[in-house]
Amino acid sequence: MFPGTATDVEQMSSSSPVLPMNSVGNDRVDQRTCLICGDRATGLHYGIISCEGCKGFFKRSICNKRVYRCSRDKNCVMSRKQRNRCQYCRLLKCLQMGMNRKAIREDGMPGGRNKSIGPVQISEEEIERIMSGQEFEGEANMSWSNNGDSDHSSPGNGVSESNQPSPVSTPSSSRSVELNGFAALRDQYIGTPVSMHYQYLPHLFSYSAHSALMPPQARSLDPQSHSLINQLVSAEDLEPLGTPMLIEDGYKVTQAELFALLCRLADELLFRQIAWIKKLPFFCELSIKDYTCLLSSTWQELILLSSLTVYSKQIFGDLADVTSKYSPSDDELHRFSEEGMEVMERLIYLFRKFNQLKVSNEEYACMKAINFLNQDIRGLTNASQLEQLNKRYWYVCQDFTEYKYPHQPNRFPDLMMCLPEIRYIAGKMVNVPLEQLPLLFKAVLHSCKTSASKE
Repeated sequence: MFPGTATDVEQMSSSSPVLPMNSVGNDRVDQRTCLICGDRATGLHYGIISCEGCKGFFKRSICNKRVYRCSRDKNCVMSRKQRNRCQYCRLLKCLQMGMNRKAIREDGMPGGRNKSIGPVQISEEEIERIMSGQEFEGEANMSWSNNGDSDHSSPGNGVSESNQPSPVSTPSSSRSVELNGFAALRDQYIGTPVSMHYQYLPHLFSYSAHSALMPPQARSLDPQSHSLINQLVSAEDLEPLGTPMLIEDGYKVTQAELFALLCRLADELLFRQIAWIKKLPFFCELSIKDYTCLLSSTWQELILLSSLTVYSKQIFGDLADVTSKYSPSDDELHRFSEEGMEVMERLIYLFRKFNQLKVSNEEYACMKAINFLNQDIRGLTNASQLEQLNKRYWYVCQDFTEYKYPHQPNRFPDLMMCLPEIRYIAGKMVNVPLEQLPLLFKAVLHSCKTSASKE
């Protein structure tokens, strides 16, 4: 997509050390917790770390095309003791956390297929089709079951009472979120107040306040985890961005000028990712062809992740000051697309999530490596090697967060839930017309900066 990208990757140095492929922290496997209910995890099942109970529940639900209903607010507590009380919310969380239903064998026998390490992103619309039974229509006769059945429930199922996704600003929210950034801009430039409610939001906040995981226990960080994290952080360029983002008072920025600045900023961020690849501790373990394939497929996600974390002060500070000097025309405001609205809404909430988490450099480096090592990308020559590398840094990240933040048991799943959302947003941004990007950035940065100043 970018001229010269493949060439730059092919010129990478081959001096990086080769690391053993054994998993990290095998002696701590028993301490891992299920991302669905917090029970002791037994391994990676259908793409995420989970216990045998949730693994079996998810498999039965998908294989038997079960459709449940929730008699509450679709935000029931998921814990080892309470997971059986609401099958609807349990299956919903399985899907939200990224369990891959396509990894389940069609014959229902043990041993999955198309396995992936880490969450698998599916759209909110697809989740809703599964939960409401639309995905299974015409495939099987559906019956009814009541909320609160046990893991070994009968084949009878319940039907969702609503076809609308649950709003997610807080676990108890019963309304969707108004886009105050864009609404304020429209009010400012057009003078016509518009109430903008959408149902696109991911369920990033749905369970963070409820998951009852095991009580925190003081422990040390695995030495190999410590070493691998230090190597990842050393590969990062954490220096401030060099692209000038200063503007004189009173200067009015044009659409063309802002677009040119955004392109220049994207160029710098892209080439920082190319330099990052050359320094990765596992550089010699993959082929140049695979690196080229990975970079061409994930560069937008890497740029977005870095903008929301290590470079956020400049992006949501200096760049926001520049975009505030840009005044969109009435025509630009009226032509703003549905794709742009969805991207804006998701970006605002992702910013708030990262702002709440205050992601450390170590966590950022792990998240970036996990996102980059995506074995589901087409054209790879060694997907199994990627799967092992992905698994390695998945465990490293969990080991670090559990050690560093023992009183935040939901921190690791919260971080991992952000990755498929970043991937989804990056994919959606491709559909936003280029001429709408200046307005998109103005609206997002305006809303995020206003939100941050109130906290």
